[in-house]
Amino acid sequence: MYALDEVRLAAPLIPPVILNSGQNYWDHRDEKPEVDQEEPEFFLKTPLGVIGPDEPVILDPVVTGKLDYEVELAVVIGKPGRHIPKERALEHVFGYTVANDITARDRQAVPHPEGGFEYRLGPGKNFDTCAPLGPWIVTRDEVADPQSLGLRTLVNGEMRQNNSTEKMIWTVAEIIAFFSHFYTLQPGLVIETGTPGGTAWATDPEIGGKPYDRGDVFRGGYLQPGDVVTVEIDGIGRLSNPIVGG
Repeated sequence: MYALDEVRLAAPLIPPVILNSGQNYWDHRDEKPEVDQEEPEFFLKTPLGVIGPDEPVILDPVVTGKLDYEVELAVVIGKPGRHIPKERALEHVFGYTVANDITARDRQAVPHPEGGFEYRLGPGKNFDTCAPLGPWIVTRDEVADPQSLGLRTLVNGEMRQNNSTEKMIWTVAEIIAFFSHFYTLQPGLVIETGTPGGTAWATDPEIGGKPYDRGDVFRGGYLQPGDVVTVEIDGIGRLSNPIVGG
C-alpha cells in the first residue's frame, strides 16, 4: 500500500472515444459567436490526446497560438445501451471523472471572408495532449446528484471558471440519452458534458469573443508555457497540468 503522494497517477482510463456535448451552459454561449442550436452540440475527441494528472499539455505553435481550457464533468459509461430513455440514463453510468477539454481556438473558430466564423471542431479539439482526464473515477453511487456539482478552473491559482452543473442546459441524463440514439454506448466510453463561461475565448474579439463582467472570476488570456491549469469538480477531484512549449 502506497500513500497518494508516493505514486504518480496515470489517466484513469483510455476510452475508445470521447463523445462531447458543447455549448451546454448559457454563460459560455454568451461569451462567443452566436450559434442557433436546438439539440446538444455533438463532436468527437480521439483517445490519442488523453493524458493524466500532472502530465504536460503541449503548446505547439504549429497547431495553435490560442490554447484554451474547459473544465467539464466527464461521464464514464458502465452498461451498454441504445435509445436509452433519459429517465433511465443514469443507470448506464459507471462513474464520473474530471476533464479539461483543451482547445485550439484559432483552429476551432475561423473567420469567414464574408463575415462570421466557420466552426471546425475536428482540428480545434484534436491534437496531442488535448484531453486531460483524472485524477480518478468516482463511482455513480458516490455522486448523489450529478446536477449539483460545483466546477472550477484555475490558472496559476487565479479563478477563471466558477459554476455548477445545475446550470447545464441539457442534463447529464439528457445528454446520455441523446448520444445513445446515434451510437450503442459501450462500457468505457466517456461523455464530456460541456463547459461553463470563463474561457479565454471571451477575451478575444478577433475570433468573436465577447467580454463579460463577473466579480468571482479573473478574465485572463490563453494558456502559455509555464502556466499550470487546474480543473476541479466538487466530490470528484482536482486535475492539474503544466503547459510546456512544443
